[in-house]
Amino acid sequence: MDLTSVTSYRRARSRRDLRLAPGETLLAGGTWLMSEPQPHTTGFVDLTTMGWPALEVAADGLRIGATCTIAHLVAWAEGRGEVSVPHAWAAASVIPDAAKALLASFKIWNTATVGGNVCRSFAAGAMISLAVALDGTAEVWPPGGGSRTIAVADLVTGNGENALAPGEVLRAIDLPARALRSRVLLRKIALAEHGRSGAVVTGRIDDDGGCVFTVTAATVRPAVFRFAEVPDAAALAAAVHDTPGYYSDPLGSADWRRGVSAVLARRIRDELVRQERAA
Repeated sequence: MDLTSVTSYRRARSRRDLRLAPGETLLAGGTWLMSEPQPHTTGFVDLTTMGWPALEVAADGLRIGATCTIAHLVAWAEGRGEVSVPHAWAAASVIPDAAKALLASFKIWNTATVGGNVCRSFAAGAMISLAVALDGTAEVWPPGGGSRTIAVADLVTGNGENALAPGEVLRAIDLPARALRSRVLLRKIALAEHGRSGAVVTGRIDDDGGCVFTVTAATVRPAVFRFAEVPDAAALAAAVHDTPGYYSDPLGSADWRRGVSAVLARRIRDELVRQERAA
């Protein structure tokens, strides 16, 4: 789309360059910015020129640069990256599943960024589903300097809303190694075969036996359920059913989203139990 209100563009090279003038907005992949009119935006500040590493693998986990494209992250998870996936990080296998929950073609994957998907904070943001499933935390740069860390589950506060203050920049998403070592499953459902996700549910079992389920897309903000061990079916169903925030729109009613989320959670639980017994 031609954005006729935009009259300036500059490349950010240092943190000082991230200070926005009136009318400026940050640009990464730009897939949402370019999808509809932005009448209040008069200038773009390009984050992709900051030179942030796309992916950094360390003993304590994976750091995903905010400007890492979805295609780059998927290629790494599928063993096509320059850096290998640590053998113990079984949960990396869920990354392509999360990407496929995004209503986007491979062309969008090559441009859309992980950070942009999180910062846009739509309920059906697939990178939000991924980060929340694996206890991801966000490193945020305030405009005055320094940094702060916030769980991605807390960063997203509503459908299209988040806890970023004006001028703050998402620098990276960190996924801890303990979560990456877990066994995790992701399931999604949509009213149309290739439609936007109506519900995305994940479940994982950690090394210590703890179990975490999440619901995204069906609720206006991520819902996270933690159990000391695999819950029985009734306890899980009650947790999913009673969580607040299910919403209605043309792509699904709140009652439908609540119902299918409970069904997906039950299926994930049963499959994780089967895998545990077979191990």
